[in-house]
Amino acid sequence: MARRTFPLRECALALAVLGVAVPAAPQAIELQDRPFNEQVLREQGQPVVPVYEGWYEEEDGTKRLCFGYLNANTEESLEIPMGPQNFIEPASFDGVQPTHFRPVPPRNYRRDYCVFTITWPEGFGDEDRIRWTLQSRGSPLTAPGHVGAAYELDNFASPGRGDFAPVLRFGSDGPSAEGRTGVWVGPVSARVGVPLQIDVQVEHPLPGSWLLWAKHTGPGDVAFSAHEFRVGEADGKGTTMATFSAPGTYVIRVQAVNSLGSFDFYCCWTNGYLEVTVEQ
Repeated sequence: MARRTFPLRECALALAVLGVAVPAAPQAIELQDRPFNEQVLREQGQPVVPVYEGWYEEEDGTKRLCFGYLNANTEESLEIPMGPQNFIEPASFDGVQPTHFRPVPPRNYRRDYCVFTITWPEGFGDEDRIRWTLQSRGSPLTAPGHVGAAYELDNFASPGRGDFAPVLRFGSDGPSAEGRTGVWVGPVSARVGVPLQIDVQVEHPLPGSWLLWAKHTGPGDVAFSAHEFRVGEADGKGTTMATFSAPGTYVIRVQAVNSLGSFDFYCCWTNGYLEVTVEQ
């Protein structure tokens, strides 16, 4: 199976992939009118770049597209509600994308990889595209997804690297998943200002899998007792406490990966999504 081996490490390269010209020197354009700034990572004021990661095939032949993003701010998170500034085309696929975009992660993977997937429909051909558009600052940026051979990814295992995704399960006996398609569970109930305990079980032959937590969607802020941590056992439990600032419906995203370096090779990790209904 063909694999991409060139990681998108920085915003400039991500923008080039998206077809946005990257200037070699400052332009005679006011900063606020530029789609991005030449100093790629800044504390604040930069855009969020949608990224098409590639596609992979499930065992049943289903093809799934992977999308991630780069928030080019080291300290500023952005909220981009679904609508004219955050949408997927065709519109029938809209609604699974994130609305919360955290700053550049503090560790070496430096952006958020494959935070959601979309099933490639039967009947779509080589010329068809599924596009995710974000407009955070300046002009809209669009990531066009397709099933070209150059973008084919390994699924939950990478035989060449001997790497594979952990099995992730919410609770001790909930549904489980292995790979980026992930598992969706919920809703569970919570109250504003009262910490909600979220437990997941991770299974992998090697100990030390990472759990990375983030708000995916929701009307308010979510504070986690721990955004990132390792599970010491090969088959162990990871727990975080999530506290919500406002009532409404939220989706919490967790990614389980045994080695953070796997992100650079576009394999192998598992996504999990928990819907939470928060009352006052």
